Amino acid sequence: MKPDTLQDAPFHLNSQPAQGWQARLELGFAHRHGKTVLAERRHSGPLTVQRPFYPEGEVCHLYILHPPGGVVAGDCLAISVAAASGSAALVTTPAAGKFYRSDGELARQQVVLTVAAGAALEWLPQETIVYEGARVATGVRLELAAGARFIGWEILAFGRPAANEGFNLGEVAMNWQIFRAGQLFYRERLLIDAQAFAAQWGLQGQSACGTLFAYPATAQQLAAVLALIGETAGQGVTLIDDVLICRALDNRADRLRDFFQQVWRVLRPAVLGREACAPRIWAT
Repeated sequence: MKPDTLQDAPFHLNSQPAQGWQARLELGFAHRHGKTVLAERRHSGPLTVQRPFYPEGEVCHLYILHPPGGVVAGDCLAISVAAASGSAALVTTPAAGKFYRSDGELARQQVVLTVAAGAALEWLPQETIVYEGARVATGVRLELAAGARFIGWEILAFGRPAANEGFNLGEVAMNWQIFRAGQLFYRERLLIDAQAFAAQWGLQGQSACGTLFAYPATAQQLAAVLALIGETAGQGVTLIDDVLICRALDNRADRLRDFFQQVWRVLRPAVLGREACAPRIWAT
């Protein structure tokens, strides 16, 4: 039985039962007739996908759509993606996600990613913009079988710097859990509020932060990312066993996203065995 990842998140935010959109999307990839196909798709509420693209042959590129364009207080989005053995899929979004200012209720998003032995999954959504005053709880549960391959990231942009809006009000609770062969390997809990946004021990007033995970990785990939970072402030990378974790802070979300795309291009050949082939939507 899979746990409710949202219940696992650090929600000390006194949340109430959701009253807004309740949207669910379940996707399953399988390898058939020489390529990866979207073998399973079920959805309810405002979550769906575009037709698959195949810019690199057998790998399936898929874009998740949220037609309302943003998440408001009381909304709950639940996404599950399963990659069966032999499949290779890249999942992204056509635009930045948005969490709007809350009237007091919590907005929630939960994601469950399951990667079977011999499968490769890339979870590469564009950045999520968190408006000042938003109250958000997100959870990602990543289940990796022995022999699975994965690259994924989460990028958050706080406030709207171009409109002179920071993050002086609101809270974002995030929870990542990574399981390898059924065993909990890594858990990360993070709470960003106005104090954490401004503090030197927090985001230092930087409007964008992100984390990238890659598996399996070696000291060679660690060295390659370290070389890419050089002396750049606000960027770092580490290797825990065979899981590479790269983090970055920036005052511009587009610049942070560009950095993560560079890291992805460096890592993809070794981690997934394929040269980088960026989704077309990233260029628009």
